[in-house]
Amino acid sequence: MGRKICIIGAGPSGITAAKNCMQAGIDFVLFEKNNKVGGNWVFDSKTGHSSVYENTHLISSKSWSEYEDYQMPDDYPDYPNHYQLQQYFEGYAKHFGIYTKIKFDHTVSKVERNQDGNWLVTYIDSDGQNQSEIFEVLMVSNGHHNVPKYPQYPGEYTGRFLHSHDFKGVDESWRDKKILIIGAGNSACDIAVEAARVSKVVHMSMRSPQWIFPKFIFGQPGDVFAAKSRWLPRRVRQYGLKVLVRLILGPYSRYNLPENTTLPLNTHPTLNSDLLDYIRHGRIKPRGAIKSFDGLTVNFSDGSSSDFEIICACTGFWTEFSFFDKSLIDFKDLEKVPLYKKMMHEKYENLYFIGLFQPIGCIWPLADYQAKLAVMEILGRYKRPADMKSAIKDEVENPHFNFGPGQRHAIEVDYHTFRNELKKELKKAGVDIGRSPAGNKKLYKSYA
Repeated sequence: MGRKICIIGAGPSGITAAKNCMQAGIDFVLFEKNNKVGGNWVFDSKTGHSSVYENTHLISSKSWSEYEDYQMPDDYPDYPNHYQLQQYFEGYAKHFGIYTKIKFDHTVSKVERNQDGNWLVTYIDSDGQNQSEIFEVLMVSNGHHNVPKYPQYPGEYTGRFLHSHDFKGVDESWRDKKILIIGAGNSACDIAVEAARVSKVVHMSMRSPQWIFPKFIFGQPGDVFAAKSRWLPRRVRQYGLKVLVRLILGPYSRYNLPENTTLPLNTHPTLNSDLLDYIRHGRIKPRGAIKSFDGLTVNFSDGSSSDFEIICACTGFWTEFSFFDKSLIDFKDLEKVPLYKKMMHEKYENLYFIGLFQPIGCIWPLADYQAKLAVMEILGRYKRPADMKSAIKDEVENPHFNFGPGQRHAIEVDYHTFRNELKKELKKAGVDIGRSPAGNKKLYKSYA
């Protein structure tokens, strides 16, 4: 098509961006700093980018995580592990013919905007040489799990301290140690359970109440069961989920957990079927917020203190892109990221963020729709709103649910609502993505 596109990152969002470009006949270059596709799902990442650990599994089911034009193998379980997912992404890239076009071991170090509006991309190639190239369009697809967010407390901790980003598994160095996990999100709960297998008691510091759901409800993956009620009004869905969780689990107070004062889905939920069992078996002990450090001693806000030999902070990531100058793009401290449909910038029409959102569900199929929309605009078949500032303002001020404050929910969306929004935009370009197959083989698009 004569418009050269730079795609940064060959993770799940980058490879679907490349697929859509290839299918539209648009020339592209896909830079990947690792030596494999899969981004965050490459366990042995030599770049340090990967956040998965030895026992990482999906928290959304394969039915609602598959790309809608490429099924996972039938023998994959409901919640595949990271090895299976990396193979799935590699198979996807090879099937759609983009694998050979990926520039592996190429690290983008700087992206600048020229006076003519094009993008000057500087990168380190596989030979360690600095190179630069100009592109007309930029697709940023390297995700939002790159820059760990470290908690800050008064005092100094002198034991072993790590972030979940650096956690790769529990080995003998963790056995019978006094361990504290900071956080109560999905990574925190997974790591707490893993650590509890080798330690007598693992403590978890929870600053605020969390909604913790089992992975299976009435024998079905939680998102498969929940999807059956997606047609209901949002508040009805929320109250219904609240009642259902209480019926299944009982009150959180029985687990020594604080009761949540907000409705489900207003905060990003935690899915873990083992955590509550481990708490009731005395292997995991919930604690309150941390007040300060003093050597190996951690002082909590309730006045209690305990010594710990290992602390793992599962405190999330900053929405940050190191290759952009902050005068150009700076989302780090924002509570709401100002992008139309979480992908289009108000000022730069040739810049797209693919997969820069956190759904209550899985990113990948929706990143595919974002990439389709970007390609439709590049081809001239889609036109973004004339008043982008107002469109973005309206989107930011009307989230899908009443998501809590703070940077944690800066890019939060509801899977089904966001899918419908992207579907509506694609229809303007004459593209109908149809119903989500969600495991129904009759609804999957042809692989041809």
